Amino acid sequence: MKLGFSPLTAGLSYQESLDLAASLGLFLEVAYDQHEIDPRLPKARELAQMGRAAGVEFTVHLPFVDWNIASLVPEMQRLSLERTQRAIAFGAEIGAACGVLHTGTVPLRLPEVMSHARQLLHHALEQLELAIPVALENLGTRENDLLHEPAELVALLETHPQYGFCLDVGHALIQYGPGGPQEYHHPLGHRLLHLHLHDNRGQQDEHLPCGDGVVDWFWVRGMLEGFQGTVALEVKGGVEGVRRSVALLRGNP
Repeated sequence: MKLGFSPLTAGLSYQESLDLAASLGLFLEVAYDQHEIDPRLPKARELAQMGRAAGVEFTVHLPFVDWNIASLVPEMQRLSLERTQRAIAFGAEIGAACGVLHTGTVPLRLPEVMSHARQLLHHALEQLELAIPVALENLGTRENDLLHEPAELVALLETHPQYGFCLDVGHALIQYGPGGPQEYHHPLGHRLLHLHLHDNRGQQDEHLPCGDGVVDWFWVRGMLEGFQGTVALEVKGGVEGVRRSVALLRGNP
């Protein structure tokens, strides 16, 4: 596997992150939203050059801030699709190994509304042009998340085989308890492209360093044996949070 971390979650600048990634043999998961929000950040070409100079590769988290690819409001869905397509192009320009995509939200939990939102999600996934591999992430930690069950992701990925799966172990823990990651991995492990690793105490999405919550890291390490995809740490705690998480995953905490 290739291991990396999110500078956004760690609270580190690109230079700090590149230095840390280079020293530990990690990649960086770039949050595209940051680049939309902050014009001071490097453009794709400059970031790619910075990565090459440091010997650091990338993945990209596609938009999720003020974004809803399954929005019932036509203009919001259109804009979300456009932003996602720009983010995929950004990922291709920085040489990202993959992109991570959320699956949308629905605040009105009426049957006909839910059905329409699912149709909109299918339409969006058909419309996107994938210049890089893209993995759909399990959410389900908030009431308004469109998809809440592993079976829903299974059906979605069967309909759209061009996408892979991103297992977020922290989200799965909140949903189903300590066995939550297995609930998603069992039916979707064959589609696994990418992982998000972080810890929590089972109640909310805390993004703690690995080992500071109740995730079953023994199971995670076993599952990762032989995995050929990418694994991104989404942990708080700055440099120390990343270092401790890497040490735990590599078996030398």
